[in-house]
Amino acid sequence: EVHVVESGGGLVQTGGSLRLSCAASGSSLDDYDIGWFRQAPGKGREEISCIRKKDGSTRYADSVKGRFTISNDSAKNTVYLHMNSLKPEDTAVYYCVADFYPCGSDTFTDSPFVSWGQGTPVTVSS
Repeated sequence: EVHVVESGGGLVQTGGSLRLSCAASGSSLDDYDIGWFRQAPGKGREEISCIRKKDGSTRYADSVKGRFTISNDSAKNTVYLHMNSLKPEDTAVYYCVADFYPCGSDTFTDSPFVSWGQGTPVTVSS
């Protein structure tokens, strides 16, 4: 069973950058599809990016495409979310999730083995 912990959030000005980390323990992240979600105040949870274990392919929501990059460091058992050109609308709590079900599918995050982190807050000031 894998456990994931996010870190790297904080306060940044518009146009700035942050790198979020999703560190795993208990199992290798290479066995899971990994996703990043975010939840802004008063809004629902939004899937913004994921990386597939099968082939390393990545997916991005339109709202972050071209600004955010997901990457995997197997040696460190960590997945990163590199966030550039940040905007105030990127302000949210960011969550990492590991699941056996494929990211990009309707069943992603639905398996009984899904593991969510506790979230890391990101605030982008205008």
